[in-house]
Amino acid sequence: MNSLRRTLLFSLLGALVLVFAIGGIATYRMAHNEIDALMDYNLRQFALSLRDRRLSGPNVGPLAPPEESLDLVIQIWDDTGVRLYLSHPHTALPARAQLGYTTVTTSEGDWRVYSIPLLDHVIQIAQPMAVRSRLAAHAALRTLIPLVALMPLLGALIWYLVGRGLRPLERLAQEVGTRRADSLDALPLKGIPDEAQPLVRALNELLEQLRQAISVQRAFVADAAHELRTPLAALQIQLQLCERARDETARAAALGELRTGLARAAHLVQQLLTLARQEPGEGAAEQHERVVLADIARKSLADYTAQAHERGIDLGADLLDDALATRGDPAALRTLAGNLIDNAIRYTPRGGRVDVSVGKGEGRCWLRVDDSGPGIPPEERDRVLNRFYRPAGQQESGSGLGLAIVDSIARRHDARIVLNASPLGGLRIAVGFPPA
Repeated sequence: MNSLRRTLLFSLLGALVLVFAIGGIATYRMAHNEIDALMDYNLRQFALSLRDRRLSGPNVGPLAPPEESLDLVIQIWDDTGVRLYLSHPHTALPARAQLGYTTVTTSEGDWRVYSIPLLDHVIQIAQPMAVRSRLAAHAALRTLIPLVALMPLLGALIWYLVGRGLRPLERLAQEVGTRRADSLDALPLKGIPDEAQPLVRALNELLEQLRQAISVQRAFVADAAHELRTPLAALQIQLQLCERARDETARAAALGELRTGLARAAHLVQQLLTLARQEPGEGAAEQHERVVLADIARKSLADYTAQAHERGIDLGADLLDDALATRGDPAALRTLAGNLIDNAIRYTPRGGRVDVSVGKGEGRCWLRVDDSGPGIPPEERDRVLNRFYRPAGQQESGSGLGLAIVDSIARRHDARIVLNASPLGGLRIAVGFPPA
């Protein structure tokens, strides 16, 4: 389990341990420097204390029996360089003296040496550096041991304080967890820490988007139910007419009407399914690829050639620029082009004309469909992209979903839809795609 409280505890304790370690190193170095200064002073004082000693000959015995625990080595030479005294014969110190303070490296480690000429002889006092390092380490440990001993108490305080700081988030989680599925009101920002407010604002934006999406979905379901009610009622009436037919002629006419009604209901259901599939977030993740718009236009023209021929419509291409391409879902773009062509064929009277073109303008790749139909008044052009909307006075049956599907696909591809009067006398619908 990835606990924020535990993560903060271990992170803070780790940081404190690192700080204590750095502090321990700094304390050790400071103590070492202080001990070096003090010990150097003691070496000089000890050397000065021997100046009144009388030494008669070379290699004389010790001035006094040295203590076994004494960590100093004493050497004394006369003015001719003859060593008069050595307190520890086993020492590895050199047999010559360098006046003043020096640090000598020997097989037994580093030694701090002080030599001074006094009267007619030279006195040298030496001390191993390991003694000083040991004393500095002991001093640093005595400083850090109380802090280390307080680490459990410090950990408990951190655990409590971190938990106290996370209580607003826990209350927020409880509030979200106790909400009903249909409760999409914004979460309150009062009492939320500044660091968590961006998260709460993002959640509120998500809740608002969900609320809008559910509202649109409910409206869509209500509109779909309303639109399906009419063709289903018509099918029931046509079925009753079939049952009441008294002869074969009446029955055949009733069956023809029933067949037409079934086709209309099937087309409406198909349009509803297509629109549901084109909604953002539906289905698998989109895989956009480079798509040549002229190829999409040619395939869609081929799909609706038979329908146009049946209705006596001159369906063709004005200009198809094969150099223009965009990035998108080929199947969705073919659905878009097919709906544009189908819509134009449906509302163009017999003997009319529908032209499809692909061109460039305003930095976009445009797919245009022109027809010679009745067109749409300018004041209603913005509304025809809404679901189930059909301009008044339309005699052709339809679901009012074709252009809504086009609008949904266009929004997914960052495309613009422009409705204008067509040079053919009807409506021009142009969809501008960003170039690949």
